[in-house]
Amino acid sequence: MTIHLAIGLVSAATLAYEVLLLRLFAIVQWHHFAYMAISIALLGFGASGTFLFLAQGWLRPRFTAAFAANAAGFGITALASFVVAQSLPFNALEVVWSPAQLLWLIALYLLLGVPFFAAANCVGLAFAHFGDGIARVYAWNLAGSGLGALGLVGLLYLVAPDTALRLIAGLGLGAAALASLAGGRRSVEVTAALALAALVVPVATPSSWTALRLSPYKGLSIALSVPGAEILSESSSPLGSLTVVDSPRIPLRFAPGLSLNNTVEPPAQLALFTDGEGPTAITAFDGDPARLAYLDFMTSALPYHLLDEPRVLILGAGGGADVLQALGAGAGSVDAVELDPRVVRLVAETHRDFAGALYADPRVRVHVAEARAFVTASSRDWDLIQMPLLDSLAAAATGAHGLSESYVYTVEALGAYLGHLAPGGYLAITRWLKLPPRDSLKLFATAIAALERAGIAAPGRRMALLRGWGTTTLLVRNDEIGTAEAAVVRAFAEARGFDIAFLPGLAAAEANRANVLPEAWFFEAARALAGPGRDDFLERYKFDIRPARDDRPYFFDFFRWRSLPEFLALRLQSGAALIEWGYPILFATLIQATLLSLVLILLPLRLRRTGAGRSPDRWRVMGYFLLLGLAFLFVEIAFIQRFILFLGHPIHAVAVALAGFLGFAGLGSALAPRFARRIAKGGWQRLTPIGVAVTAIAALAVIYVFALPPLFGRLLGLPEAARILLALSLIAPLGLFMGMPFPLGLARVSEGQPALVPWAWGISGCFSVISAISATILAIHLGFTAVVLIAGLLYLAAGAVFRRPLWDGLTTA
Repeated sequence: MTIHLAIGLVSAATLAYEVLLLRLFAIVQWHHFAYMAISIALLGFGASGTFLFLAQGWLRPRFTAAFAANAAGFGITALASFVVAQSLPFNALEVVWSPAQLLWLIALYLLLGVPFFAAANCVGLAFAHFGDGIARVYAWNLAGSGLGALGLVGLLYLVAPDTALRLIAGLGLGAAALASLAGGRRSVEVTAALALAALVVPVATPSSWTALRLSPYKGLSIALSVPGAEILSESSSPLGSLTVVDSPRIPLRFAPGLSLNNTVEPPAQLALFTDGEGPTAITAFDGDPARLAYLDFMTSALPYHLLDEPRVLILGAGGGADVLQALGAGAGSVDAVELDPRVVRLVAETHRDFAGALYADPRVRVHVAEARAFVTASSRDWDLIQMPLLDSLAAAATGAHGLSESYVYTVEALGAYLGHLAPGGYLAITRWLKLPPRDSLKLFATAIAALERAGIAAPGRRMALLRGWGTTTLLVRNDEIGTAEAAVVRAFAEARGFDIAFLPGLAAAEANRANVLPEAWFFEAARALAGPGRDDFLERYKFDIRPARDDRPYFFDFFRWRSLPEFLALRLQSGAALIEWGYPILFATLIQATLLSLVLILLPLRLRRTGAGRSPDRWRVMGYFLLLGLAFLFVEIAFIQRFILFLGHPIHAVAVALAGFLGFAGLGSALAPRFARRIAKGGWQRLTPIGVAVTAIAALAVIYVFALPPLFGRLLGLPEAARILLALSLIAPLGLFMGMPFPLGLARVSEGQPALVPWAWGISGCFSVISAISATILAIHLGFTAVVLIAGLLYLAAGAVFRRPLWDGLTTA
C-alpha cells in the first residue's frame, strides 16, 4: 500500500508540475512558446520507456531504491531545471532572425525534460515490477494525476506560482520518502532524510531563486523601465498574475485608439497587467464628467451617440474605463461583467478612492462571471452590449493567442449576444487595428454568419465598421441602419477624424480619408464580405478570416500556409510581424515530437536484437499503445472544450473535467481485472474485454458529441454546483471505460513478454504528447467533432490490433 501511495503522490506532483510550467512560462515568455517547450519536454516519458527497456535487468531487483531515487530526482530537478532555465539567454521572439536561439531552445528542452524523465521512471518501474497488478498501478497513477490537476488549481488560489513550484518539489521528495519506507528497516535513515528534505526544501529554498524573470518585451517589463515606475500590488490565482503599476514621474496614459482631434487630457491612471501583458487602466475619477470627455473621442463611443440613456452590458469590465465611458455618455444603467474577482476588488475596494467609488454608483451592477455564460443564462435584454478590448496590443500583434480557444467571438456567441438586444439595440465590439487587416475582418465575417444563422437575409444593412488609427469598432444593430443612424455615424467619424470602413450606402469616395492607408483595404474587404463574392474573397485572402464557430473556436488563428513563403522572404524587413506564429510553432512542435518519438521507440529494438527486441508481436504492441496514446487525449481534450462552454468559468471547467476524466479512468483501471473476469465467465467467446471497452468508448463518444450541445444549451441556467455534478455524472461512464484498455493491454504484454512493458509505457507517453498537439491542429482545421470521431476510430482500431491472442508467438525474456 505504501508504494502505491508513492505512485499516486509522484503522479499528482508530475501533472501539477506540467500544468504549473505552462503557467510559469506563459508569464515569463508567451503561451505558444511555453506550449512548444513543455510538449517536447514531456517526451521525457518516451525517453523513460527506452531507458527502462534497456536497463530493466539491473533496475528490477533494486525496485524500491530505484523508485525512491527517481522520485527524489523529480523533486530536485523540478525545482533546479526551472531555476536554470530562467538563466538561459533564450528569447522566444528572436528565434525568427537569430538561429543561435535554437541552441538555447534545445537546452531548454533538455532541462525541462529531466523531471518528466525521472517521474516516468517511477511509474514505468512500477508497471514492470507489479506485473500481476498493472491495473492497480495504473489506477493510482490516474487518480493521483487527477488530484494533482485539481489540487494545483486550488493551490494557485492560495500561493504564487513560484511558491507552488517549491511545494511540488517537496511532493516529489515526499513520494521518495514513502517509497523508501516500503524498503523496510534497512532504509530508515534514508527515509528520515528524504522526509526531512520534503519539509525543508519548500521552506528553505531562497525565493530569489524561483522569482519570475519576465521577457523584456512584455508590457510589464516595458512599463517598469520608465523612470519612477513602481509596483503597487501583486496577486496571483489560476486566472493569472495581476500587477498594478503607478508611474508618478512620467504619467501612464492608456486610451486605445484615442482620436488625434481630442483636446482633453486623460486623468491619472494606474496600469493593470495580467501575466505581464496589457495593460488595462484604473482611471482616477473625482466625479466631474468633464474629466471624462476624452472617452468620447474613442471608436467605442460611437453607439452612445445612437442611443438615449441606454441600458448597457459591458462584457469584460477590466479596470473600469468602459464603465466610466458609459456613465459619462449618459447610460441609464450599466451591467459590468468581469471574470476575475480580484480585478473587481482592485477597482471596488483597493483603489476605491482613486477610482471615485465607481462600482458604488447606483447605476452600476457588477457581475463576476464568464461573459458568454452570463449572457446565455440571463433573461434580460439590453440596448447596448459592449465588448471592449480583451487582450493586449503586443499579444495581438505577435499572434500569441493564435492557439487559444475563444468562445466569446464565435458565430454562436455573437448570435447569443444579438438575441439579448432590445429592439433597435446595438452590439459593439472593439478590436486592435492590425495591418494587413485580420481581426476586424474575421469579426465582420463572423457577425455576418451570425445574422444569417438568425435568418437575416441582408446582414450588411445592419452593420457598420469604424476605423481609427489604433482600433476598430464593429456595430451590429437589431434592425436595419437607416438614413438617420447613418448620418450620426458620419458626423461622429468626421468630428473625430475616424474612417468609416463599412456603412449601408457608403460610397468608395467616403472611405480612407482621415487615417489614410495606401489603399482602402478595410472598405474593400468589408464590401466583399457583405456582398455575393464573399466565399471567393475568403478563399483568396492572405490570412484565414473565415468565421469562428464553437466547434472551431480559434478566432485568433489567421495563419495560411500559402502566405508563409512571402512573409518569410520579408522577415528581415519587418515581415516577421506578419506571421501569426502560433500555428507554425505548433506544427514545428508536432514534427519535432514525431521524429523524437520514432527515435525513442525504434532505438530499443535496434539495440536489443535478441529476446524482447525481436518478439514477432512487437509491432502489434507498438500499434496498440500508439493508438491508445493518441485516442485517450483526443477524447479528453475535445470534451474539456465542451465542458468549458457548459461550466462557464474556464479554469473551473478544465479542473473539473480533467479531474473527472482521470479520476474515473483510474476507477475504471481498478475495475478492469474484475471486468475482464465477468466477460470471460459470461461465455461470450467472440467478445474480449478490450473489444467491449473500446466499443463502449467509441459509442459513448459519438453519442456525447452530438447530444451534449443541445443538452447543455437547455441546462445552462442551472446553478454552478448542479452543473458541476451533472458534468461529472456525464464524464463517469466514458471515463470508466477509458481507464480499461491500457491496463488490460499491458497485462497481456506482461503475461507473454514482460520485458516489453517499459517499452509499451514509453510508446504511450510519446504518442500522448503527439496526441495533444495533433488534437489542436485537427480542431483548427476540422473542428472538435471531427477530433472525437477520429478518436472513436482509433479506439476501435486498437481493439482490432489485440483481437487475437498476443502471446502465441512470443518467447520468454
